[in-house]
Parts: sequence; C-alpha cells; structure tokens
Amino acid sequence: MSSIQKVSDVIVAQGMLPLYFNADETVTIEVLRAIYRAGIKAVEYTSRGESALSNFTKMVEVRNAEMPDLLLGIGTIKNLKQAEEYFAVGADFFISPGFVPEVGAFLKSKGVLYSPGCMTPTEIIVAENAGIHFIKLFPGNILGPEFISGIKDLFPKLLFMPTGGVDTTKENIGGWFKAGVSAVGMGSKLISKQLMADKDYPTIESETKAVLSLIQTIKN
Repeated sequence: MSSIQKVSDVIVAQGMLPLYFNADETVTIEVLRAIYRAGIKAVEYTSRGESALSNFTKMVEVRNAEMPDLLLGIGTIKNLKQAEEYFAVGADFFISPGFVPEVGAFLKSKGVLYSPGCMTPTEIIVAENAGIHFIKLFPGNILGPEFISGIKDLFPKLLFMPTGGVDTTKENIGGWFKAGVSAVGMGSKLISKQLMADKDYPTIESETKAVLSLIQTIKN
C-alpha cells in the first residue's frame, strides 16, 4: 500500500484530524501524548510560529520512541521551502490553507499525501487535475455542509475534510458526515488555547476520546 493511501485510510477510519500549535515544546509534546492516549493515530501540527519546525522535529523523535503507529502531519504549508524542511525532518503528510502547485508537485514526486485547502469548485478541479485526492474544505464554517452536498456528486473520487469552525457537537459533526465528508479537521474547538495554557492534558485526552467515540457512532 502506498504511503498516500495509508495516511488517507488512517484519517478516514479515525473520522477526524486533530490539529494544534503551541510555541512551547513541552506543551506540544504533552498534548501529543494526551491525544495519542485517547486513540489518535494521525495528527496535524500547524506551522504557525518560530518554534514550529524545532517542535515538530522533537515530535518526530518522541513519536519514534513512544508511538510508532502515529502519523505526524504538518499544516499551514504555504511554500516549497517549508515543504522541503518538514519533509527532511520526517513529516508523514502535508496540509495547506490553499493549493500550492509546487508543493503538490514536490510531494507527489516523493509519494507523500498532500491535502490543499479549497473553497471553490475551480480550486477543487485544479487540485484534482494535479493528482490530488484528499481535499481540505477551508474555511469549513463559511462553506457549511450545504456546500459539500451541492458539489459532492461532481467529484466522486475525492475525499473531503472540512476544517475551521467544526464544532464538537453531534449536530455539527453529524451534519458534515450526512453531507458526505470523509473526515473533519478539529482545531481550537477540541484542543483549545485555554486547555493548553492550563496544561490540562487529562481534559484534552477525555474530550478527544469523546469526539472519536461520537464520530464512530455517527458513521455507524
């Protein structure tokens, strides 16, 4: 099985992709451990600060030592230089807020999953024609489940994952899956800045476990 297929399968089976960033290396690692204990097998760390690359490098090190079955993805990739840097330190998959053609071409040549953010049918078509199968719908709260309902039939071979403003409620998540998404990206509504500031790892773990369980119930 290709790396792209494997990553895609893990995210779809999980039904959600947690994502977060914290400037502090220790907090970053402890959040990673907490969500892994909750049952997470794929996570996105967002490249949003000066310490992101060094933190991610540490995450890879800890993953290799403690969580060999965990896939580590990097998000907010906006240019080729970033993609090359994170590829060099071992990122398993890459996510962007928009479609960056040179990043797509680079990762395709490496056989690595790239999920670009798209907001219009035109952007989705451009990504599909570039050989991309996993689309991040962004921002999800602006597009809404009605958007995916309206376009899903045009793209039968693509997998869609809304990110941005996806809530942890049964109504919100259920609405997305009913519309036809394959997974939901969950950021601050799940791993909030407050929980990280309070270093409340037990709550991060229990909330993540609850959302994973909720998604399995919705999917079944």
